Amino acid sequence: MDTSWASLKVKLIPPIMSTLKDFKFKSMTPVQAACIPMLLSHKDVVAEAVTGSGKTLAFLIPVLQILERREQKLKKHEIGALVVSPTRELATQIHEVLQGFLKYLPGRTSMLAVGGSYPSEDIDRFKANGAHILIGTPGRLEDLLGRQISDCGSFADGVRALEVLILDEADRLLDMGFHSTISTIIAYLPKQRRTGLFSATQTSDVVTLVRAGLRNPVQVKVKEKDATGDERTPKSLMNFYMECEPDKKFATLLAVLREKRSEKCMVFFPTCACVEYFTIILKETLKNMKILSLHGKMKDKRFKIFDEFRSLASGVLLCTDVMCRGVDIPRVDWVIQFDPPSSATAFVHRCGRTARIGNEGNAIVMLLPSETDYVEFIQINQKVTLRRLKPPAEVPDLHWPL
Repeated sequence: MDTSWASLKVKLIPPIMSTLKDFKFKSMTPVQAACIPMLLSHKDVVAEAVTGSGKTLAFLIPVLQILERREQKLKKHEIGALVVSPTRELATQIHEVLQGFLKYLPGRTSMLAVGGSYPSEDIDRFKANGAHILIGTPGRLEDLLGRQISDCGSFADGVRALEVLILDEADRLLDMGFHSTISTIIAYLPKQRRTGLFSATQTSDVVTLVRAGLRNPVQVKVKEKDATGDERTPKSLMNFYMECEPDKKFATLLAVLREKRSEKCMVFFPTCACVEYFTIILKETLKNMKILSLHGKMKDKRFKIFDEFRSLASGVLLCTDVMCRGVDIPRVDWVIQFDPPSSATAFVHRCGRTARIGNEGNAIVMLLPSETDYVEFIQINQKVTLRRLKPPAEVPDLHWPL
């Protein structure tokens, strides 16, 4: 099957092709090959694809192509596309990718609207520059759409020109309790639009949202399958479990991180308090390694830490599930889950921080002897096969309080 960009029935405009050349993306991923033609042919799309499959370009390329081919050019304060994303980090990342395209489209404007700043700052930016493409988190977008703005049309006035709505990571948007917020946002938008709903899993809440907000959508389901039967994670990802005694668990983690001191690792913990606690301990015990931490209760520091870890060649990021969805961090070699998560889908999304876009990666979940039934559970529930990985030969003898 020809997956080159030139194989698309709708020829992509030169500015898009120039950016793809800059990104060194020579061919489409399956989700891109499936979704781009659908959105460009005036269809609503509901796409389910494994994490790290290239969903961002699957909707940004059609958005830009549609707006550039629009018969009536967008005015300064008209909003042609709206992208709703569950977290600041993911929204920021999408906005960064978009800037690579806008470099070749100087007349096209964009704006990022997320928490962490005053809404008045967003309003001032909108007044000054407009926002043909608006990317944001649900709460901030709902807030802005409900505000009256003097001197120029409001955000609610601007979205009357909307051509495309994108709901990214829709299952997580709903998991985080944004169902009513999404419904409020959709109520502001014209019914004659194209809608793309992108998700790693199709939950019952997602199905309800599809029925409420999309008109006869095309269902796109892209999964990878190899000889082991793994479907929910990329085939370039090796999934392991490591069994260890309760009193040896932290010491085992310490030994694993020491073994991988030249690599880039993410370690997931269940709570913000755990992240804070283990960050202090690991900074004392791994003094020659870069140790960073990030969780949902951090407000002002999150972007700075996120950007710092993205730029590292090696190091460790301790985090909660605020980092388990959508965010794209280059060259993560290992994902380590200190405890199995309470949600089976969270397990898959955590693993998906590595082995993205065809790159190889590894993931380990640390289990107590009493938790080894989790191996069979995750195989049945998520169709993910976990291979046993022995703990490092040299696990330090720590007197660890339980």
